Amino acid sequence: MPLQHAENLLRRYKGQTVAIKMISGALHEGRVAEVTNDFVEMLEPVAGQSQEPLHFFLLFQAIESVEVPKASASS
Repeated sequence: MPLQHAENLLRRYKGQTVAIKMISGALHEGRVAEVTNDFVEMLEPVAGQSQEPLHFFLLFQAIESVEVPKASASS
């Protein structure tokens, strides 16, 4: 996926839940928190509601595809 296209797509869905497949085959699902020129910061909910979400960063160069769940896309 071209880097600029991934950046623009993730900026569009900032604050919403997306599923990102990495070129390594890993699948990450979480809420888009921040988007820069090089990476996206995601928030992944933890099992307990009282705990803070897990923050993780994904480099655009390693992203293979982005999927937006239908419920999230219509809101």
